[in-house]
Amino acid sequence: MSRLSLLPRAGLVSVLVLLASCRIESAAPSDAPASAAREGTPSGDVWVYSSMYQHVIDALDPLLKEKLPNVQVHWYQAGSEKVASRLEAERAAGAVRADILATSDPFLYERLAREGAFLRYASPNVLRVPRSLLDLDARYAAMRLSTMVLVHRTGAPPPPASFADLGGEGWKGRAAVGDPLTSGTAFTWAVFIQAKYGEAFFEHLRAKGAIVAGGNAAVLQKVESGEVDVGVLLLENALAAKARGSPIDILWPEDGAVVIPGPVAIFSTTHNAVAAQALVDVLLSPEGQRIIVQGDMHAVDPRLEGPRGQPGLETLMTRSQPWTPELVELGLTRGGNIKETFSKAFSR
Repeated sequence: MSRLSLLPRAGLVSVLVLLASCRIESAAPSDAPASAAREGTPSGDVWVYSSMYQHVIDALDPLLKEKLPNVQVHWYQAGSEKVASRLEAERAAGAVRADILATSDPFLYERLAREGAFLRYASPNVLRVPRSLLDLDARYAAMRLSTMVLVHRTGAPPPPASFADLGGEGWKGRAAVGDPLTSGTAFTWAVFIQAKYGEAFFEHLRAKGAIVAGGNAAVLQKVESGEVDVGVLLLENALAAKARGSPIDILWPEDGAVVIPGPVAIFSTTHNAVAAQALVDVLLSPEGQRIIVQGDMHAVDPRLEGPRGQPGLETLMTRSQPWTPELVELGLTRGGNIKETFSKAFSR
């Protein structure tokens, strides 16, 4: 993990030269035309398709106006699944409006990257990002991290220690999980769980009466209401709920939390590569990353603390299951099978 702030001036210059000329461990060169890099001040319109929460987008807007005063940033904000559906329709029509994609579906990014949909761009700020959260050919890079943890209703019987415990006898009828058929974050969690415990784990969950609750909001509601005692939930949702007085406790599972990168990428069809690259730089800048933390997510800048007093990035990575090429391949090539296995387990 590299930090620009720790590099001597000569070292920093050397790294930036490498970034601009060849593929290295952490990044690759931009595919933007050389003439574009000489155009000067970024200006014009940029469309961002994003699943980020609206309040995070609202907080980013003043920063973008300050840093990019001549750029008009337009947002299409929706859940990752809706963004993906809109993109598929636009790509089929040969008219992708988006310049930048910023959702939380890492498998979608890998598929689109393999299809040649993204412009290669190595922002200098990616030097701070852990290698496991980068595409090493610089087609996309994580800009925010969401994390699946356990939440336990305050005052309920002692909590489970791990995700694996949810398939045990002690939690029969007392746990809720999201539905990977409708929730992108629940799907990523299911990919990790199947890789770690096998597809039979879903059968164990169903046999122990686990409730499939749709998305994260539904899981939270079931825990808060007392319908269940424990749920699998995004950390950002749990932190926001606790801040408004929700009777829940956050638990870090012993078998590793599931970190879900929210990457950012520039489409190769963009008509404004200069402004798009400048916007990506702002999102990955210390100022942009602080706004991510204020939105209850972890930044990818290791110098920043975690949200609401949570540990920062380095500790988060030690508490989570690692992303591997095998996991990416599993979600990308066998995602449909995982959804089918889950569906069959809970339809019996």
